[in-house]
Amino acid sequence: MADEALFQFLHNELIQYVYKSAEHGEMENGRCITKLENMGFRVGQGLIERFTRDTARFKDELDVMKFVCKDFWTSVFKKQIDNLRTNHQGIYVLQDNKFRLLTQLSAGKQYLEHAPKYLAFTCGLVRGGLSNLGVKSIVTAEVSVMPACKFQVMIQKM
Repeated sequence: MADEALFQFLHNELIQYVYKSAEHGEMENGRCITKLENMGFRVGQGLIERFTRDTARFKDELDVMKFVCKDFWTSVFKKQIDNLRTNHQGIYVLQDNKFRLLTQLSAGKQYLEHAPKYLAFTCGLVRGGLSNLGVKSIVTAEVSVMPACKFQVMIQKM
């Protein structure tokens, strides 16, 4: 419980820090989101390296995505992804019906326009984890009603 509160507090402070530096003319909203995603990317790389140290190699990208949805997500957010869908052509949709980093923000549409900055770090986290597992991807997030959100992972073929 305490570690969850600390993670949420650190995440909120990270967002505030990036946006406060932007107020001093450093960058606009899009660049702030990119900066948050890049921070998440680096953290995701480190975490996945630690979590897969004693794990056997994955057979295919579907196994990698299952690992991300079950083990990786559970380690970071204390719950599994609620739904994983794929079109078997390199696009995966991860749905979290009660995303922890949005539950404190609102349970309706009141703060919907602020959602992207609260999801950018997590998009980077997933992209960084997948990158270290040898899967190049683009990760985007979508929120229609908070705190539910969908992360779309598009695998980039090499």
